[in-house]
Amino acid sequence: MSTAWTVRTARTAGSEAATGDGALDAAQAALAAEHAAVYGYGVVGGRVGGARRSEATSAHAAHRARRDALARTVRDLGGTPAAAAPAYTLPFPVPDSAAAVRLAAELEDRVAAVYSDLVRASEGPLRREAAGALREAAVRAVRWRGTGVAFPGLAERA
Repeated sequence: MSTAWTVRTARTAGSEAATGDGALDAAQAALAAEHAAVYGYGVVGGRVGGARRSEATSAHAAHRARRDALARTVRDLGGTPAAAAPAYTLPFPVPDSAAAVRLAAELEDRVAAVYSDLVRASEGPLRREAAGALREAAVRAVRWRGTGVAFPGLAERA
């Protein structure tokens, strides 16, 4: 059984941010995205070419560390950390190295989106940590894709 690749963000959680649970909900969404990224980088590492394998390994380690930190944050906010699913449905097939590179960029874009929500929903040290995680995801996305976006973590407007 696999879990759909979508993650619930504070943006889609409706008025929860207004109820005071916004930081916890956004932290849970970021944790879910990190679980998915750790899984996704397992696929990337298995398919990406040798020249980029160390980059995938480094990103995998970074997401594992962020995941572990977020589990502590969720507990500190009074929640129970969401568990990882046993498997995730990837957003597209990943049969080769080129697709693995696209997946890595997509992983980073999705992680950046939930950290953007966490920045908005939090304050103080948690907000700084979320902003740092957003920046790291945006930089990794640029490295994988070769180009950046104007406002990482926010949906681009046409």
